[in-house]
Amino acid sequence: MSALVDAGAAPHVPVLLAEVLSALSPIDGATIIDGTFGAGGYSRAILAGGAGRVIAIDRDPTAIEAGAAVVAESAGRLTLVPGTFSELDRLANEAGEASVDAVVLDIGVSSMQLDRAERGFSFRADGPLDMRMSLSGPTAADVVNTLSAKELARLFWIYGEEKQSMRIAKAIVARRENQPFSRTAELVSTIESVLGAKRFGEMHPATRAFQAIRIHVNGELDELSDALAAAERVLKPGGRLVVVTFHSLEDRIVKRFFADRSRERAGGSRHLPEASVPPATFSLRGRQPVEAGEAELAVNPRARSAKLRFGIRTEAPARPIDRAALGVPSLSGERS
Repeated sequence: MSALVDAGAAPHVPVLLAEVLSALSPIDGATIIDGTFGAGGYSRAILAGGAGRVIAIDRDPTAIEAGAAVVAESAGRLTLVPGTFSELDRLANEAGEASVDAVVLDIGVSSMQLDRAERGFSFRADGPLDMRMSLSGPTAADVVNTLSAKELARLFWIYGEEKQSMRIAKAIVARRENQPFSRTAELVSTIESVLGAKRFGEMHPATRAFQAIRIHVNGELDELSDALAAAERVLKPGGRLVVVTFHSLEDRIVKRFFADRSRERAGGSRHLPEASVPPATFSLRGRQPVEAGEAELAVNPRARSAKLRFGIRTEAPARPIDRAALGVPSLSGERS
């Protein structure tokens, strides 16, 4: 087996890998952007599938450092660059590619980050309350120690869909009056004091709040919408955009993007004149979303919430992104 796909060389199992490769096909000789390099699972498999070049991006300095070995194995076919996938078209251009054959995005936090307590992403192990993918900027501790109860409640409601958002927010504010939060275990304990401890077979009570804080700290939903627009700009006609999401907020944005970009007729009443719509920039194929089969779920529980959507780029010119149309939420109460 090629060193590029040796499962023992990567510390996690890529989700929906076979489905991603199928959606990217044809791969042989293609130039492909992997916008979320992580531990390199997709990049390795894409290279092993015959891609001519992969430009991989990650905002996490530890992923860039760990990926050096994969770059060395690739015989010059893998370029790994630091940055956010919202600027993937600029990063590709700087790497010498004005346009590419495909873009793949695996959205959300990587298992590398979740499994390292010192990164502060997980509620399952105690660590610094950090959650920064880029290791720069305000931390999760800064968020929970400075936002008002009203602001925290809205954050938990909008980004975590947490029904007990105000109760949790008030408990956080009450606790920090005596001692500011600095550890994940402290936040978990406070949430459990409101919602109770985890029961067998149920979702951990801190899941939604931790998700909300992480999304806010990293600006994840704005990044996602901007990445979709960047992919539209950089893809060649016939190029593939493949996106894997892990929760409903992400999936709704991707679903609306592809629905908007593939429309050929305007909706509305049949009694009114038909409104003009811009030419479709993507065409969709097959039934979507694609989800993991039972065989994958048996060995990789993380795949349970994963959804894959993809589109094929047309020749129509790229259009500006409209975050409001995509349903990107804003903590201000207005669409971003």
